[in-house]
Amino acid sequence: MTISLPPDPDPTALRQFLARLRAERGWSYDELAAHSGLSRRTLIEIEQGRTIGSLATWHALAHALHVPLGELLGPLCTGHEPPGPTL
Repeated sequence: MTISLPPDPDPTALRQFLARLRAERGWSYDELAAHSGLSRRTLIEIEQGRTIGSLATWHALAHALHVPLGELLGPLCTGHEPPGPTL
């Protein structure tokens, strides 16, 4: 029996998407921090790839940016098909 492992996620695409959403709103790190309740330092570290952040972090970002969490995390599947319903 062969076990198929899921493809690797693309955290770079995720970070770039976050940076693009922030830029589209014209928000600085300080403004996104104020909207999300996260620290400026955390936001910088995420966008610069020094940390990936927790699920709670991404949940706060989704609410701050008014984007569904699934849409915000969607770029993790860049380069492969996201999982779909099981038939």
